[in-house]
Amino acid sequence: MKLIAYLVYLPIQIIWLPLSLLGGALVAYKQLAISKRLGVSGTAVEVVNGRWTMDVFGLRRDPAARKLAAKIPNNSTFGLWLALFPLWLARQIAGEPIIYPTLPTPDAAGIANLIPSRTVEFDSLIGANAEYAGQFVVLGAGLDTRAYGPLQDCALALFELDQEANQAHKRKYVATCGIDTTKVEFITVDFADPLWIRALTSSRYDSARKTIFLWEGVTLYLSEQAVNDTLSALKVNAAPGSVVIADFYSTRFVGIGKSKQGSKLLDITGEGMGFGLDFSNDAEGHLRRFVEAQGLTLGRHQFLGANNKNGPFSVIAELIVN
Repeated sequence: MKLIAYLVYLPIQIIWLPLSLLGGALVAYKQLAISKRLGVSGTAVEVVNGRWTMDVFGLRRDPAARKLAAKIPNNSTFGLWLALFPLWLARQIAGEPIIYPTLPTPDAAGIANLIPSRTVEFDSLIGANAEYAGQFVVLGAGLDTRAYGPLQDCALALFELDQEANQAHKRKYVATCGIDTTKVEFITVDFADPLWIRALTSSRYDSARKTIFLWEGVTLYLSEQAVNDTLSALKVNAAPGSVVIADFYSTRFVGIGKSKQGSKLLDITGEGMGFGLDFSNDAEGHLRRFVEAQGLTLGRHQFLGANNKNGPFSVIAELIVN
């Protein structure tokens, strides 16, 4: 059926191309221009759109993401449908997605499928720790919807931390969608403040309980000092056995965001790229040395794109508090 799907997809995509371009432009305009006008994160839209796409294409169920993506004013699911309809039609014929979104093996993962690839790796590490933890804390939550899904059925105290504008924006439209957030404690923080951790420790958060800290899609927008300071604050204020599940990106990947064109796009919403690790040679060694320098232990981890001659572009890692 894949062959038939391709034979149908190619001519339809050629005919549909103007509408696909229009859809992509509409999504980009809302993500960048409207996010800037609202003073909220534009990159967070990429994440919720990735989760929306995974749900629509049958790769991962996420009803909350699907609802939220359709309601926020700095996004257009109509534009997404215009951009992706030929691929969705091919997926219906093939019985599985082709080209995008797909889930190649981690070693073969590419930047085009970054959100789907990293999402399933994060899901795996969260699932492996959920049974043993008492708390789940999302750092820089953005438009993440994990705390509104199956985790609500676990015996976990749920927390979301983010800057005031981003959190207020999200909470407004989560409420509009009718998504249940009664089990989630929202904590407003300014991560630029070295003492941001006090906002967490003064809440119902219990530093004596094992905790899963989710830090997804954040480190590449921070300085090295900010990354080090955050990990230090978590280490001091978390129970032994707690884990920080985070993604780190290669200097090569971060360099793309720092390029002239990449910087122009990110600067619209003030989200320039910063921190990266050198994965061009001995990626495992560089990652391990970085983690150990923070006084943490490297646990399970998965590199993405390791088959590339320049090394992997990202890693999703479990950092264990001793």
